[in-house]
Amino acid sequence: MNYLEAYYNEYNEDGRLTSQHGQVEYITTQKYIHECIGNAGARKILEIGAGTGRYSIALSREGHDVTALELVDHNIDVMKSKLTENDTLKIVKGNALDLSSFADEEFDITLLLGPMYHLYSVKVKEKALSEAVRVTKKGGYILVAYCMNDPTVVQFVFGKGHLADVIEKQMLTSDWHTVSQPVDLFEMIRTEEIDELNKTASVERVKLVAADGATNYMREIVDAMDRETFFKWVEYHLSTCERQDLIGASHHTLDILRKV
Repeated sequence: MNYLEAYYNEYNEDGRLTSQHGQVEYITTQKYIHECIGNAGARKILEIGAGTGRYSIALSREGHDVTALELVDHNIDVMKSKLTENDTLKIVKGNALDLSSFADEEFDITLLLGPMYHLYSVKVKEKALSEAVRVTKKGGYILVAYCMNDPTVVQFVFGKGHLADVIEKQMLTSDWHTVSQPVDLFEMIRTEEIDELNKTASVERVKLVAADGATNYMREIVDAMDRETFFKWVEYHLSTCERQDLIGASHHTLDILRKV
């Protein structure tokens, strides 16, 4: 069992996305998925790294033809446990770096909402993106999620008091970029690195948005909000999530690409 499997065997991914602070990321991501779906009716959608199926199941139940590809057996088991006899979701075990079981230009929309969190070199990130682009129809959309570098420096390194530890482990460069290995589970990135990655694929950017904005800086406050206040917080977040001066400060970003 690798570090990733061990982590997700114990981690409650559904709980993260159903907490109030987690709902901000989920609501935001769904908003932009549905912008890509538009008014065209049922779409053929692939979610790469589908986790426990939060997005895939919801989209399938809306009537879309959805395939959920997931690497971790535990997540697949949880996803299957949620399905009813009426569900049509197709679940496939697989890796974001090898989509050879899918044809070129097979899907209208491809979601890559988790794998980039766990890929540790430019080469493998390029491979994951190129595979997602390959299986997407020309003119179709690829939505890619990233974990951002500087919120981690602010909140984890300084806010959680880990400065001495990360310096000792040589996990920071001289310009304050985090350095991650598989044992660390998550890989952080900056917007300029995302831009460079996109240059390697046949895509154009539609939008780069902050998936959670300031939410994770004030997680406890957001979770304690009454529903009326929470809905106002979401309203505020959605009104600012496309502001490019704020993007790098968001813990998660969503890059919305169109295949050209």
